[in-house]
Amino acid sequence: MQREAMLIQLGYAPNDALVKQLQRIEENTAGYEKIQKHIMDLHDHLKVDESYVAMSNTNDCFKIKIESPSLEIAQEAHEKIRHFSEKFKITVNKLDNKETYYIVGFNH
Repeated sequence: MQREAMLIQLGYAPNDALVKQLQRIEENTAGYEKIQKHIMDLHDHLKVDESYVAMSNTNDCFKIKIESPSLEIAQEAHEKIRHFSEKFKITVNKLDNKETYYIVGFNH
């Protein structure tokens, strides 16, 4: 997938800085080419739970942000993330005391 198309699908208005940031994330994410499609699928599946995949502002990686209005919907999002990481062998790290995960990469 072209970088600009991926940025649009994630809800960004592409510009040079965002394209460069996405390139750094691609280079920093282990096995990125194997999991790119799965990341976009997860983003689509999480929308119904008011959650999403985005580019981290502090690290060169994707983050998964859960902003669900209720505990029940948030639990659904956490379950989708767990299923995603197990099914596609993708390492994610949950941040302490936050409803945020970082996507580390493909876990061989």
